[in-house]
Amino acid sequence: MDKRKTISQARRWVLKVGSSLVTNNGLGLDIDAIGRWAKEIALLRSQGHEIVLVSSGAVAEGVTRLGLASRPRHVHLQQAAAAVGQMGLVQAYESSFVKHGLHTAQILLSHEDLSDRRRYLNARSTLATLVELGVIPIVNENDTVATAELCFGDNDTLAALVANLINADVMVILTDQEGLYTADPRKDTAAELVQTASATDDTLLKLAGTGSSLGRGGMLTKLSAARLAARSGTDTIIANGRQTDVITRLTKGESIGTWLSAGQEPVAARKQWLAGQLGLRGKLELDAGAVKVLRDSGRSLLAVGICAVQGKFSRGEVVACVDSAGKEVARGLVNYDADEINKLKGQSSSQIETLLGYAGEEEVIHRDNLILNES
Repeated sequence: MDKRKTISQARRWVLKVGSSLVTNNGLGLDIDAIGRWAKEIALLRSQGHEIVLVSSGAVAEGVTRLGLASRPRHVHLQQAAAAVGQMGLVQAYESSFVKHGLHTAQILLSHEDLSDRRRYLNARSTLATLVELGVIPIVNENDTVATAELCFGDNDTLAALVANLINADVMVILTDQEGLYTADPRKDTAAELVQTASATDDTLLKLAGTGSSLGRGGMLTKLSAARLAARSGTDTIIANGRQTDVITRLTKGESIGTWLSAGQEPVAARKQWLAGQLGLRGKLELDAGAVKVLRDSGRSLLAVGICAVQGKFSRGEVVACVDSAGKEVARGLVNYDADEINKLKGQSSSQIETLLGYAGEEEVIHRDNLILNES
C-alpha cells in the first residue's frame, strides 16, 4: 500500500514554510499565501490533527521594513532585522488564523533550548499544552539573540528538532521547489522528480542544490533535516508551497513533492533515540504496583508508585526505575528534581500543587520519555 494514502491518519504534524514563500519576492510578507495556509491548517485542526508551524521570514521581513537593499552580513544587523520582522510575521499569522477561530502562540527557540534536557522538557510541555488548548504554535529560531545559530543554523533543522521534540508523525517542508530532483531542473531539462525515497539514503545528498537568497537553507539542509526527523520515526514531505491547496492535497494522499520515509514507527524510534544518548543520574525505587503498571500497561510513572529516591538530579535528567530488589525496570527523563520527588513519593498526583507550591506535570516520568528494560 502506498504510504502516502495513510497520511490522513497522521495525528501530529510539523509544517515548515521558508522565507521564499512567506515573503512576497522580498517585498514584504505574502499575506495572501499566509492566509491560504491558515485556512488549510484550520481544516486540518478541525479534523483532529495536531499542528505545529515552523515559519521563517522574520529576517527577510525585517530587511524590507528597514529598507535594506539585501540581507545584511553582519550578525548585529541580522538580529535587528529579525527583531523588527518578527513583529510583522506574528501579526500576519495571528490575523489570518483568528478568521478561522484559532489563536496562535509565538515560540522562539535556539538549538540550546532543545539540547539542554531541562529546557527540552519545558519546551515539550509548553508545546503540548498549547496544542491541547487548540492553539497553533508558530515556531521560529530566536534570531534576535542567537549568534552561531544565526550564521550556521536554519529552520529546516529547527523543524526536525521540533519533530523530535513532539514525536511528530510527519514533517512537511514547504519550499519554492517541487521537491528533490535527480538534477537541477533549472539547468537540466532531463531532471526528474524523486517521488519517494528513504530519508537515510546517502545517495540523495549528491542531488542537493543551493539555497535561495532570502533564506539560509537549500535542498541539502532539507535532506539533512529529514534524516534528523527520521531518528524519531517522522516521515518528511518536501513540496512546493505555492501549489494550490498543497496541504489539503497532501492530506488526501496526492503524489505531490518528495516523500522521504523514516522507515520506523515514531514512538519506538523516539525511545530508541533516547536510549542511545542518555546516561543515568539517579534511581527511583518503585512499589510492586508501579512496576506492574510500567511493564504491563506501558503507562507513565506517577509519584504514588515511588518508594524511595537515590542520587541528586535535576528536572530533565535520566534516572533508572528499579524494583524492591534493585533490578532496573525502566529509565527515563524526570519532570522533577530529586528533592521534589522526595516530597511527592507515595502521594497522589492531585497533591502536587499542595506539596510543591506549584501545579506541575501529573507524571514524574511521561510514558513518551520512558524506556522499558527488556531484560
